[in-house]
Amino acid sequence: MDLSVTSREEGGRSIVSVVGEIDVYTAPALRERINDLVAAGHYRLVVDLSKVDFMDSTGLGVLVGGLNRVRTQDGSLHLVCTQEKILKVFRITGLTKVFPIHATVDEALAAPDSPTAADR
Repeated sequence: MDLSVTSREEGGRSIVSVVGEIDVYTAPALRERINDLVAAGHYRLVVDLSKVDFMDSTGLGVLVGGLNRVRTQDGSLHLVCTQEKILKVFRITGLTKVFPIHATVDEALAAPDSPTAADR
């Protein structure tokens, strides 16, 4: 399956909407979008994974890399994820302690930049 990656500005953050499957073949498109946003000075990101059907370790690596990039600029990277099979990947890997994960884009936009226990 193909991957669609789009972005828009809302509420002072860049929202990256991802649709499809994130794997070794499609992850470079997501990496490129995140890198382009950071290079353009956008350090407050929300990555909407609510329409992602599958994500492998390559996708996790892209998100961790993006988080590291924005953190060097005192930025943030919040995730929107509602699919249980994707949430399970974050739980198993312990990344729920690293990423603030929200049920909706609005919830992510309303959240503070610094992750807190309430965000997890």
